[in-house]
Amino acid sequence: MGAARRRKPKILRREGIRAARATFPLTQNHVNPARISKLKRLGLVVAGGTGSWAFGADSAQVHSIANIFKPLSAPAEAVYEISLLALLVCAGIFLVVGSLLAYAVVKFRSRPGDEGTEPPQIYGSNQLEMAWTAIPILIVFVLVLVTARTTADVQNHPLPEDSLKVRVVGHQWWWEIHYPDHGVITANELHIPVSSRDQRRPTALRLESADVIHSFWVPQLAGKTDLIPNRANDMWVEPYQTGTFLGNCAEYCGTQHAKMLLRVVVETPEEFARWIASQKAPVVQDSSAQAGRDLFFNTSCVNCHRISGTAAEGVFGPDLTRLMSRSTLAAGAASNTPENLRLWVQNPHTIKPGCLMPDMQLNPAEVEKIVAYLLTLK
Repeated sequence: MGAARRRKPKILRREGIRAARATFPLTQNHVNPARISKLKRLGLVVAGGTGSWAFGADSAQVHSIANIFKPLSAPAEAVYEISLLALLVCAGIFLVVGSLLAYAVVKFRSRPGDEGTEPPQIYGSNQLEMAWTAIPILIVFVLVLVTARTTADVQNHPLPEDSLKVRVVGHQWWWEIHYPDHGVITANELHIPVSSRDQRRPTALRLESADVIHSFWVPQLAGKTDLIPNRANDMWVEPYQTGTFLGNCAEYCGTQHAKMLLRVVVETPEEFARWIASQKAPVVQDSSAQAGRDLFFNTSCVNCHRISGTAAEGVFGPDLTRLMSRSTLAAGAASNTPENLRLWVQNPHTIKPGCLMPDMQLNPAEVEKIVAYLLTLK
């Protein structure tokens, strides 16, 4: 066949489908209710909404169930489709093998009068042996080809020049996140803009590791990608629904691997621009917390943590410049509340046993002063 008849890659076909969806009316009054129901099941309409498209969903929504069968990003759709194929093939094999087993159990079961007799001894069937050798090989061959094509579609998919670029560094046991084009550094919470029907806004991720092998996985946004020491791996996400998506490290990386959690906050372009502006704003010095600030800078805290615009330039621990703008502490191990922050400063191992942040042996008064200062980092 000529090149003109070659099929488009799956991701490009999906973009064409999403472009076609743009011609649909935006309210339930103008759309077949059955179609709305189907779109809700596919995750394209806000659950419980009035039929408005998910591109305008509330960014405060937390997608608490990380379900690969409800993809909400272009790369995740590719993973979803290939997983359906593999599951269908396995289901077919299960039905065939189970049916043959049930037939053999019923057909050749022991009957009265069989005691002491031996079943007829036969050689077998060359045709059957050839079949159950050739068919599995063919199935594996097809799955390998489909997987290779899907992987190539995702990895080689061209991104716009103005795509958001983010550098993610895995540590034991937290995530360091850089926005090099904006001069912003944060930790454990990745903020990105949502794509719309009119304009693509994918996010290109450069993944690195500072110590051991980690794995970046947000099931509803993309497949897993490893973070390997002395190597940079690339991936991209393009969510088309706002909200907070939960992920985690998917490669065992030590004691607190289970609490190396990740939150991806997908926002409208306007919300994302405001977030970037707030992260870049100068740190406001609160005179009421001066005692805690002085204590913070006179202890070993500054050797590990960084606070923009100050002498604290540590690189071993998370950047604390906008600590109180985050939802969680200790890479998702606890909610970011004053009570949990106090407990974390007093003894980090009560929240995350085995973590690499030492217990500074602070007395209660010192803990209160440092917490008061940290609460001003908004």
